[in-house]
Amino acid sequence: MKNWLMVLIGALIISMSGIVQAAPMTKDQGDAILKELQEIKQLLARQQAPQQPPSAPPTPEKLTVKGDAEHVLGNANAPLTLVAFTDYQCPFCGRFEASTFPVLKMNYIDTGKLRFILRDLPLDFHPFALKAAQSVHCAGDQGKYWEMKERVFKNQSNLDADALAGYAKEISINVDSFKSCMAAGNHLKAIGDEAKYAASLGISGTPTFVLGKVVGDSVEGKVIVGAQPLEVFEAAIKDMLEKR
Repeated sequence: MKNWLMVLIGALIISMSGIVQAAPMTKDQGDAILKELQEIKQLLARQQAPQQPPSAPPTPEKLTVKGDAEHVLGNANAPLTLVAFTDYQCPFCGRFEASTFPVLKMNYIDTGKLRFILRDLPLDFHPFALKAAQSVHCAGDQGKYWEMKERVFKNQSNLDADALAGYAKEISINVDSFKSCMAAGNHLKAIGDEAKYAASLGISGTPTFVLGKVVGDSVEGKVIVGAQPLEVFEAAIKDMLEKR
């Protein structure tokens, strides 16, 4: 298409040269040629403009997600479950962890009203997110999953290998075993499978939450996207508890 337009412009220029040599151009002729050149210029611009990738489909308002996990906070018989898809390098996930999660834990998880499940969704453009997620699972092998999760979120600006090993030492686990777990690539496949699972649900951003009731091995409920204020979660929890 571009080659055709260039040929057309060249032919038009030659045509203009012929008109000028044969006789002086009238105003109407000049205006017509200028208009045609402008239209060709616009066609060229449209052809040269970068193609925008198709936007991702919106996240569904309701979802049914897996309700099983190796590491779960809260009473197994809690009436509601909150499933969180998270990225340890995501600043919005860090905001939820710092400002909203402590209150949810104190008022709902610790009181038996809410179970909490964390699922991994390390995003490709966060270079340290995958290893950070792995470090939490490697610490979980030694019974310190939630402690490592908290330590990693508090230090999102420093998640390289040495820093992660330092956090492992701070929570009093065997650092040599931790390093071996990291070097062997343990848990990486499981984390990748979690990310693929999130994508299959239409979840592409973090944090994304599903709040609902356990039905069989699944959680059916409302989708909450982003680091929403505490009031959003509390209103949804209150509404669901009243309707059960």
